[in-house]
Amino acid sequence: MLTLGIDSSTQGTKAVVYDTAAGRVVASAAVNYGKDLPEFGSPDGFLPNADARVRRANPAMWVKGLELVLARLRDGGAPMDEIAAVGGDAQQHATVYLAADGSYSRAESPIWMDSSTGDEVSALDARFGEALRARTGSPAIERFAAAQAMKFAKEDPEAWARTTRVHLLSSYLTSVLTGTDAPIETGDGAGMNLMNLQTLAWDEEICGFAAPGLLAKLPRIHKPGDAPLKLAERFAEFGLRPGIPVAPFTGDNPASLVGCGAATPGCAVISLGTSDTFFAAMPDFRTDPDGYGHVFGNPAGGFMSLSCFKNGSLARDRVRRDCGADWTFFDETAFALTPSGNGGKRAFPYFETELTPKHDATGIEANFDWNAAAPEVRIRAIVEGQIANMRERTRWIGDFKTIYVTGGASRSKGILATIREMFGADARTLEVSDSAALGGALLAARAIETAK
Repeated sequence: MLTLGIDSSTQGTKAVVYDTAAGRVVASAAVNYGKDLPEFGSPDGFLPNADARVRRANPAMWVKGLELVLARLRDGGAPMDEIAAVGGDAQQHATVYLAADGSYSRAESPIWMDSSTGDEVSALDARFGEALRARTGSPAIERFAAAQAMKFAKEDPEAWARTTRVHLLSSYLTSVLTGTDAPIETGDGAGMNLMNLQTLAWDEEICGFAAPGLLAKLPRIHKPGDAPLKLAERFAEFGLRPGIPVAPFTGDNPASLVGCGAATPGCAVISLGTSDTFFAAMPDFRTDPDGYGHVFGNPAGGFMSLSCFKNGSLARDRVRRDCGADWTFFDETAFALTPSGNGGKRAFPYFETELTPKHDATGIEANFDWNAAAPEVRIRAIVEGQIANMRERTRWIGDFKTIYVTGGASRSKGILATIREMFGADARTLEVSDSAALGGALLAARAIETAK
């Protein structure tokens, strides 16, 4: 049986066709927004803005990316007519605002990197305090839908009044695929500051405070085990069979949890991507006492913990380029030339406003003369700074003997060695490319069983 998994991430869209019997990917395709869709003016997956706190994208780009990746699969000879179900994911926290006629009532969608809602977060904190974290699994967060909707409603009340539906990107793409007003799946819906994780229902009090009429503008909630949707007729043009089951898309991190084989408690996953994330399945509901980590729904049932570090691979790449180094030097040579611990020299890149812990975008902060140091010293200082911060901020999740490492940087020998040392765990590169898309394909297979 073949299933299709689609991953709509920050910088592009990927798709895999997965053979469930053989346990392998038989076809794949990818779209890079900057390279393949230059008309949207988003070289890194978002619209440039002079304010580093503002990170938004044209939602039409995501639909175009979906269509283009399907066309590339079809044109590449993938057996599209044999695909039995579709599943997928999208970057978490991106929100799409629709008018009654299906047009965009908000032309630019805020994405997970947006941190321009500080006033709204303060208002949520003042009103709910610790109760917000106890109910929704997270403290008030700038990129979450509650703060984003609040800011939009205040700044453009006319456009807010025209808005009839507030989707996550995941539920919006599911709507596109099915031609319906698709639900929000609990794994992704948990990252909104709006869903009560004890009841898996929208919290009426929080919704009412966040923005007028917000509750009525939210889709219904899709819980694990609920019936899947069906593929719309128009996707026959890509060789797919209309009517096959579509599992409502989840967030990229919940999908990766499934794709990495970590949907049951016992191991953790570090994903080294545009942002770095640390996540693991949780046997029970509990929250980060320091307020930085999050609790989301696990698409396989139960919950998952997650801590996100905004300055990830893009930050490492910028340091690499500033050092005039190639990737071999960054991943291996720099670590061979420097001792573990780097002689106490430690640095952290704040090129983007950091989330964990919160920190403004101020560039490199180091405890030594950054500009005078050798490239190998700067590289190790950055990597050790990032991993040390990750270790400290994820202690609340627990200790793990095994950590699977995924993402492009998971092939770095220096980064893997640093993870092993600082976490005291067996860090293994997960030989699964496109783990989020694979998770979507596996969730599609589950949708077939649910549909029976």
